[in-house]
Amino acid sequence: MPTGSEENVIAATSRVAVMGAGAVGSYFGGMLARAGVPVTMIARPAYVEAVRRGKLFLDTVSFQERVAVEASSAPSAVRDASVVLFCVKGQDNEETARAIAPHLSADAVVVSLQNGVDNVERIRAASGIDALPAVVYIAAAMPEPGHVKHTGLGELIVGEFAARRGGAELHPPRAEQIAALFATANVPCRISGDIRADMWAKFITNCGANAVSAIAQASYGEIARYDDSRELMSRVVEETIAVGRAAGVRMPGADFTEKWLHDLAKFGDAFSSTAQDLARGKRTEIESLNGYIVRRGAELGVATPSNFALYALVKVIEDRAAQQEQARPAARGAQ
Repeated sequence: MPTGSEENVIAATSRVAVMGAGAVGSYFGGMLARAGVPVTMIARPAYVEAVRRGKLFLDTVSFQERVAVEASSAPSAVRDASVVLFCVKGQDNEETARAIAPHLSADAVVVSLQNGVDNVERIRAASGIDALPAVVYIAAAMPEPGHVKHTGLGELIVGEFAARRGGAELHPPRAEQIAALFATANVPCRISGDIRADMWAKFITNCGANAVSAIAQASYGEIARYDDSRELMSRVVEETIAVGRAAGVRMPGADFTEKWLHDLAKFGDAFSSTAQDLARGKRTEIESLNGYIVRRGAELGVATPSNFALYALVKVIEDRAAQQEQARPAARGAQ
């Protein structure tokens, strides 16, 4: 196991690629770049153009700064990176993993900075990449390409699943490397003793609030204010906990739901990522959130009616937006 000084050397010599540089990837990648780590953002052409023209704009709760980063739209830009932050939406896991796999260095550490609890398994099944699981706590948005609006938190938890953690092949320890890397940027990054439980603790909150914020197009603070929405979110959370418990995951204590609802109000004007996607007419991660609970609950014999209602409504809104987008070219052509 590396000493503290060896970990610092690893962190200092890392080149980082951010695959799927949205708000989350841009914030954490931008913080590393601000600390002097070479960072390449891989994103859509509009983002690449904006960053090349005016750098990455970090608009955070404590500072505003333009940070120099490399930018590319090509998955091959992960080549020679020692760390890859995998930040795409869950629905893009398989395609993206297969796209970057041929270009990864043999010793590259891929870190899944994503919502949901099955990303690592899906990435491995699609591409053979053995990603390191992580839990992300942040409130951030991207109001325009290359502009990260950070409104709260900015913390990570990393760790190995128990089966891999006990294996002799785990050299060097990846979680320690990643924690040391983020320490150079003053980004809190805790190493978990039970990463699956930590992932589910965050996942519960995503299932509970993201779709409600999206359907209502209301902030976390607003949906935490009304008795009816609080009751709905409580039911969703309890269903999700029941599914996790049936799956053998260590679940939070009995007072979790009430404490979480109290903490949710502190997010104020922040909107969920699902709400931001729907507002832009984009596909959401609902399949990896409430949709996952519906499917897993059916497998385990756990009823999930509240999760199903949210899942079904978000899918309707998504499909309507997709149909409207398909109709636009035809309408323009008829003019």
